[in-house]
Amino acid sequence: MEFWPEEDKQTLYGRYIVTVEAPSLTRSLVELIRAKPVTDADLSAAAMFTLDAIANTCAGANSEPGRVLLNWSGVGGAQNMAPDTGKRSFLLGALTHILETDDLHRRSVVHPGCVVVPPAWVLAADHGIDGRTFLTAVLHGFEATTRIGMAVGAEHYKIWHNTATCGPFGSAMAAAALLGLDDEAATHALGNAGSQASGLWEFLETGAMTKHLHAGHAAEAGARAAELAEHGFTGPPKILEGDKGFFKAACPGADPAIVLSAPEAPWQLAVTSIKPWPSCRHTHPAIDAAQGIRAELKGRGVSLFEEMVRAVEVGVYQASLDVCDRVNPTTEYEAKFSIQHTAAAGLLHDKVDFASFGEDARAQLAPLRAKIAPSLQDPYATAYPRAWGSSVRVTLETGETLTQTRTHAKGDPEAALSADEMIEKAHMLLAHAGVAQPASFIDAVMALPNGGSLPELPVRF
Repeated sequence: MEFWPEEDKQTLYGRYIVTVEAPSLTRSLVELIRAKPVTDADLSAAAMFTLDAIANTCAGANSEPGRVLLNWSGVGGAQNMAPDTGKRSFLLGALTHILETDDLHRRSVVHPGCVVVPPAWVLAADHGIDGRTFLTAVLHGFEATTRIGMAVGAEHYKIWHNTATCGPFGSAMAAAALLGLDDEAATHALGNAGSQASGLWEFLETGAMTKHLHAGHAAEAGARAAELAEHGFTGPPKILEGDKGFFKAACPGADPAIVLSAPEAPWQLAVTSIKPWPSCRHTHPAIDAAQGIRAELKGRGVSLFEEMVRAVEVGVYQASLDVCDRVNPTTEYEAKFSIQHTAAAGLLHDKVDFASFGEDARAQLAPLRAKIAPSLQDPYATAYPRAWGSSVRVTLETGETLTQTRTHAKGDPEAALSADEMIEKAHMLLAHAGVAQPASFIDAVMALPNGGSLPELPVRF
């Protein structure tokens, strides 16, 4: 399978020159994904990521933005949402991305679970699709959104939210598998999904709820594009590489060759990270390092307090500064995007959880936040995005310094959460959602590789 950069190639047959049109980059991606073998281990991994995404969906409902979304949808009585695939995909996708505990693919900087799993779940449930087919579609969706995300380049991420812009491709690819679209129809679906790529970082300036809209729109756009393709609705096959396509419009540093590179590599789902803490992924290596310093002191029988700390230096990469340099967060959401706040929580809290970002915690951690200085440092700056690392150096009032470094964030493949930790996280999220007996739902999702049907969602949407 080859991506031809030329418009077409000519082949000589006897006395005639036959023009052979090059396959589009999108069509080649569809073919690459569908040619990849799927093992039982791949399906089991997809079940674990599905559990993480759906647990986040349920937990996201128990939040201020979640209640707004539910009121809009009709669960709260407003009746603004007709029960079609696209709008239900929007609701579940948006809810999944609220609490900042959903998965992340490092090289693409895409949260694939929130844009792929919700529409796949909605379609599979509606059409009575078995667990193995559903999980294969999840693998396909993760692959499409992350391969395109890896190709957009670093300049794109400075203005555009990759989950929002690359997410529709993943949603469409998963939906195309579940709807049984052939390669041509799937290409049309991805073309129309990509034409809806959008989502800007401006919401960070005020902490607006827009990021959840991004995930919901991406989930809806791809699902709707695939359903339209099923009915013969065409889309631009060169949506990626065309002169008026996605890369030309929004990706000044795009590298189209990455989309089809290493077709024999493991599924991108297998190298996607799982978040252990409810904050922006860029803050996680610093949280882990800070927790390491706290544990080091506790091992000596010392509990760290703000008054003991003279200064804290945090070494980070540039994207962490771009997104999370926020010394005085005024809302829970801003605190989740503050390297100062999250590092302070890691140093002063035994456990960094939802409570670490509330009003009381923001007030308690304010004095220590003022002592924390993040700065661009190697090796983290040059290793990103291949590795998301950080260092935390604490200088105590006694003059003693303590330093912890992290090459990778906890939850990355190199520092993966165990199966038990993943299940524990799902229990925590479902408890936050108010699910009294989550074990049966968790067991049912983990049994999907055996081919069973999808269980009922444990929260009403």
